[in-house]
Amino acid sequence: MPFRIHNTLAGRLEEFVPLVPGKVGMYVCGVTVYDRSHIGHARAMVVFDVLYRYLRFAGYDVTFIRNFTDVDDKIIARANHAGISTDSLVDTNIRAFAEDIAVLGCLPPTLEPRATQHIPEMVAMIEKLIAKGLAYPADGDVYFAVDKSPGYGKLSKRHLDDMQAGARIEIDERKHHPMDFALWKASKPGEPWWDSPWGRGRPGWHIECSVMASKYLDQPFDIHGGGTDLIFPHHENEIAQSEGAYECAFARYWVHNGMVTIDREKMSKSLGNFMTVQAASRRVGGEAVRLFVIGTHYRSPLDFAVERLDDAAGNVTRIYETLARAAAAVGSEVVPADASIVAEFRAAMDNDLNTAGALGVIFDTLRALNRALDQDDLPKAGPLRVALREICGVLGFGQADASAWLERARRAHLDATDVNSAAVERLIAERNDARKARNFKRADEIRAELKAKGIVLEDAASGTVWKAEKS
Repeated sequence: MPFRIHNTLAGRLEEFVPLVPGKVGMYVCGVTVYDRSHIGHARAMVVFDVLYRYLRFAGYDVTFIRNFTDVDDKIIARANHAGISTDSLVDTNIRAFAEDIAVLGCLPPTLEPRATQHIPEMVAMIEKLIAKGLAYPADGDVYFAVDKSPGYGKLSKRHLDDMQAGARIEIDERKHHPMDFALWKASKPGEPWWDSPWGRGRPGWHIECSVMASKYLDQPFDIHGGGTDLIFPHHENEIAQSEGAYECAFARYWVHNGMVTIDREKMSKSLGNFMTVQAASRRVGGEAVRLFVIGTHYRSPLDFAVERLDDAAGNVTRIYETLARAAAAVGSEVVPADASIVAEFRAAMDNDLNTAGALGVIFDTLRALNRALDQDDLPKAGPLRVALREICGVLGFGQADASAWLERARRAHLDATDVNSAAVERLIAERNDARKARNFKRADEIRAELKAKGIVLEDAASGTVWKAEKS
């Protein structure tokens, strides 16, 4: 079955065929670094990390570009309010973004260019658009003339006449058309600026992605990604600029993830209804945040609730508990993965990156592996265990040493609940001595005492293990 993905430009599922056999160029709009990332940003980062991982798993050599918007109105306003430079604010938030991405387990892209590192290229593209009659200067600003772009609206499926009739934008008499957008903005007091043929100023938002995508991936390239909130105007304007400047297609497949919502409203900083990646990962761990994100198909809205984060954390623990159990039973024997499991996983992923279906395969495999371990069927358990780790790895979790992960999780939980692990270990040792002495009354008392403190004991052939119940 070929890999098929929904192309927003075509409005349908299409078989993915790269421009150059065996190679993929992918550009994804990154964050505007004026604050820490929230779960809405995490969704885009995780979705495209999974796409990146799956394309590599399928054998493609992928060049993955994800940018930073490091100059815009929000950055300038936040820096001025804090009394610091925009450079200082940007550097702080790029470091914070790197921490969040690492916690989420996202692979580093091939390149992470910053908009401000490409001002000369932006000026050159704007000059090209002016020379072609597609843009015009106006008192130090430069605007793109949307009515000179015959295909304008083809991504968002909007018509220019309808946009004009329904436009709710500030009237600017310098514009030839109300929907014309800024390629270059004249500088204002207190703003960073760069020299240009039109005077000191800074680039508009849309031009930066056109420049960086074409610089690092050429034009056309294979995949352009981002959230559905970027379809209009950002991605629509990118297409108009890029195709106007170079007279060829910009990107061949446009892939968009749905929004994270709370009570059916988009999660956003402007509405104040958000949870940061930092706060979510402190609560449940980065892998649980990741599992929560991919539990819903990437194009569907993802409704956020802390209870769903907690459920995801429980499922991550189940995976590691089973992997630890399998490792203890099977050992380090090297066996091939169960091919039928991997094939079923690929069938789900080939169907528009259906991570929810792929997770279904993972949990079916988890149950099958536990049954095999219950029955001491090690020849079956070995290939299932390898397949489980392999397909979890494509989704970006379940790759840590299981026993070590469980121990870290247990100790982190104890730190949060003030449980004294040394005291627990002493009571377990006392219980073991009582059992050896056939003093089962005392052994049961110790189990009950620990249970009252939220500590659950599990006796296995390899010894007694314990864990703290979720509060």
